[in-house]
Amino acid sequence: MAETIFVFSAKGGVGKTLITTNLAVSLAKDQLKRVCLIDLDLRVVGDMAKMLGLSPRIAMVDLIKAIREKSTQGLKKESFLISVPSSLGLDFLPGVLRPQQSPNLQPDGFKEVLNLLESSYDYIFIEAGNSYSDVFVTALNYSNLILLVVTPDLLSIYQAKWAIEMLESLHFPLKMIRIVLNRAESTSSVSWQEVRVSLAADILAKIPSEGKAVGRAINQGIPAVIDSPKTKFAINIKKLAETLTIKKDLFLERYEVDKSQLKEVALEKSGDFWNREGLTEAPSEYRPEDIDELNRFKQRIHNQLIRELNIKRLDLEVFKDARKIKELEEKAHSLINNLLVEEAGTFISSPEMRKKIVKEILDETLGLGLLEDLLADETITDIMVNNKDEVYIERRGKLELTNKKFISNEQVKTIIERIIAPIGRRIDESVPMVDARLPDGSRVNAIIPPLSLTGPTLTIRKFRKERFKTAELIQLNTLSPAMADFIKASVLARKNMIVSGGTGSGKTTILNVLSEFIPSNERIITIEDAAELKLNQEDWVRLESRAANIEGKGAITIRDLFRNTLRMRPDRIIIGECRGQEILDMLQAMNTGHDGSMTTIHANSTHDVLVRLDSMILMTGVELPIKAIREMISSAIHLIIHTARLSDGTRKIVQITEVAGMKDEVHIDLRDIFIFQQTGVDSQGNVLGDFEATGNTPKFFEDIKIKGILLPEDIFKPTPRQ
Repeated sequence: MAETIFVFSAKGGVGKTLITTNLAVSLAKDQLKRVCLIDLDLRVVGDMAKMLGLSPRIAMVDLIKAIREKSTQGLKKESFLISVPSSLGLDFLPGVLRPQQSPNLQPDGFKEVLNLLESSYDYIFIEAGNSYSDVFVTALNYSNLILLVVTPDLLSIYQAKWAIEMLESLHFPLKMIRIVLNRAESTSSVSWQEVRVSLAADILAKIPSEGKAVGRAINQGIPAVIDSPKTKFAINIKKLAETLTIKKDLFLERYEVDKSQLKEVALEKSGDFWNREGLTEAPSEYRPEDIDELNRFKQRIHNQLIRELNIKRLDLEVFKDARKIKELEEKAHSLINNLLVEEAGTFISSPEMRKKIVKEILDETLGLGLLEDLLADETITDIMVNNKDEVYIERRGKLELTNKKFISNEQVKTIIERIIAPIGRRIDESVPMVDARLPDGSRVNAIIPPLSLTGPTLTIRKFRKERFKTAELIQLNTLSPAMADFIKASVLARKNMIVSGGTGSGKTTILNVLSEFIPSNERIITIEDAAELKLNQEDWVRLESRAANIEGKGAITIRDLFRNTLRMRPDRIIIGECRGQEILDMLQAMNTGHDGSMTTIHANSTHDVLVRLDSMILMTGVELPIKAIREMISSAIHLIIHTARLSDGTRKIVQITEVAGMKDEVHIDLRDIFIFQQTGVDSQGNVLGDFEATGNTPKFFEDIKIKGILLPEDIFKPTPRQ
């Protein structure tokens, strides 16, 4: 009867497949044992076959089907097992060929296969993934020895510690569980002595890293014990194979548990273990950046690539030319693959890992590095790099500190230069801050030392590819249907509007929604510092201001563009944001026939909008009495739409307020038409409340009716309290 060895890891990326494959080959080739190798990792399919240089066309699921269709008598193992070339001397059987086949591999069928194989081999190796499926439990029950592959890093040790406790709780003898410590000689990692103290199970073998030799063997599809038999890695694998043949007491009688018992214990142990360790939850799934050895490897490849492509001397003008960028990327991709073949270590044990490393190095060398993945994530709205060690994001209105870290502040600065190069900007000590935008329209602000004391700082406001429509915002509870109807009627009636709110409250989003209601036969001119507005109308002219050059010349301000706009026969003028002297020109234009104009302003409430307008007008240097300023504002502006980001991260229109003329000589009459009334916060922290009509009917409602715009008056009736 065969001794069955179950090999698994509690954490991905520790070299489990590499160890299992080479150990099985060594037992067959060096110890002359009859060995069957079964790949039972149903999540990462095909890695073991590639390490053996095989392309299997039949799997265990096919064998199960054959067993059930005819008697096992006369069914020869050669008809379904893959005989590895004689140089390796073992038989191989994958569980499935594709992940989609995994549901077809059931415990009963798996048992039948093992019962069929047991009498034909000395050793059966089962390499499993780290998900506790029915088949995983069945394989565990058939085992005489459990090998747990661990690497000397804290995440791997924590996960292994938990796995051992769980197996012990199920009464698997501790002697049945042995540790294989991979990358045992890795510098800047936990020592093997510390691993031994941390884990209850004994360390059966310590396998050192052998980067180039193992990497070459993997890429050639030849096990390292055959391709590089004199390396430390191969020598230690062979010693482990010899130990398995000599120490018969390693193999114990089988112990059977059922899946429900395993799941119950796993859940119970999970909570107890992580709480006891002072953690609220288990460490996250394996990420290459968590492993120091991989980071050093990537840095070596990155540095070689910079030298090969002469990146540091590369003219930044290249990044303005899409064709040249494409050529550079293709050349870099080829070089990275070649360098991987020369230097790849044991951590590159799968095509998925290889693809990930190539992408990361390519991003760091020619793209925006670790920001590329954040930019691709559609759930992220803002990216904030405080320095090389702190990268924050905003997701669903909440700030999160990511685990992303740059190698150095110089790398952050390189990313900034790469962003601003295509638009002809520069950043250095003489010009230490800059505004720019990415090709997709995302807004970028960067500031470097000496102005930034924490290091180069980068802030990216991502640009949504598809603009929000009114129906979507109603569904997101940003406003009510009645509010949407009123806003639409006000736009069609050519009322002048200001959208106010704090940073990130959704002002530009609402401005885009307002533009949705502008008739298609009107000519629209938009003016922005950084182009963010996205209109659907055909007759739309986009203007963007320009900062001064290095000599401090050539600046074109919003005010300059606004004055020029008046000569361009606009039906509507939309200013992305008023923050300076242009406000006076805009108010004068609104009062002299350019109705239906819109803009945004930073403010904390509709009342603060008036204060901001006063301040901006006075900053122009115009000598007007406060009464004249207030009268100009009250006659120019009809409506203020105030937005806010609430405590739960949601964005809402919290006030729609009419500017209803003057109360007296110096006070403007503001009347709320709709408000959001917050009533509390639920147990999950979500804001509770309702949109309410205040009962005020806008003064211009008659004008809306006269223009033939349908709007029921009852939407202004006060909302009854629940």
